[in-house]
Amino acid sequence: MGIHLRPTAEPASRALLPGDPGRALRLAQALLDGPRMFNHHRGLWGYTGMAADGAPLLVQATGMGGPSAAIVLEELADVGVEVVVRVGTCGALAADLALGDLVVATQALGEDGASRAFEGGPLRAGDPALVQGLAAAAGAGARAGLIVSTDLFYDPRSERGNAWAGQGALAVEMETAALLAVSHRRGLRAATLLAVTDLLGSDGRERIDEDALTTAEERLGAVAWQAVHGAG
Repeated sequence: MGIHLRPTAEPASRALLPGDPGRALRLAQALLDGPRMFNHHRGLWGYTGMAADGAPLLVQATGMGGPSAAIVLEELADVGVEVVVRVGTCGALAADLALGDLVVATQALGEDGASRAFEGGPLRAGDPALVQGLAAAAGAGARAGLIVSTDLFYDPRSERGNAWAGQGALAVEMETAALLAVSHRRGLRAATLLAVTDLLGSDGRERIDEDALTTAEERLGAVAWQAVHGAG
């Protein structure tokens, strides 16, 4: 039994990792046949069940930020998870991204403390086959490229977004670099798919509305499932 995850059902070798426990429930209901509670300890809701291909799939919340995500993935690795896709949200840095757009992270620039505690440098790459599968499943409307992981959702240093955009980053979020660092250390296959929920500009933050967020979550789940299924 893990310290932070206390499984109450059999795990799976494949997992989708939303940050939000509510999103974990919604994705489990959409993607799993007869979902069972896998974990509820510490409010990190997780569910297992049979996916459309008849094989087990786990949907497990990671909580907010790199430290929480790293803990969850370490303990999932201990119970046999091998392939993971983060299904999260992000703030757009690229001016041509719109609310609800999907972003496939080819690499994550670790501007967070958790990922930088690991060896390997600030740039972390997703599993190439998973990244390719996400991009193919997301279709022509999605963007693929560099993202940034940071510790602060409400960052008072607005100039940092401009600097990251100048480095070619499409979006910023909080968990991917830590997840990729752990996956590299533990020999897991991992990648990230994000939905744009915030536009970060000089005039402040523009936030997605709840109906559009629900639609974006549905797309996240459907695309990530196709990539995980294709990964074998």
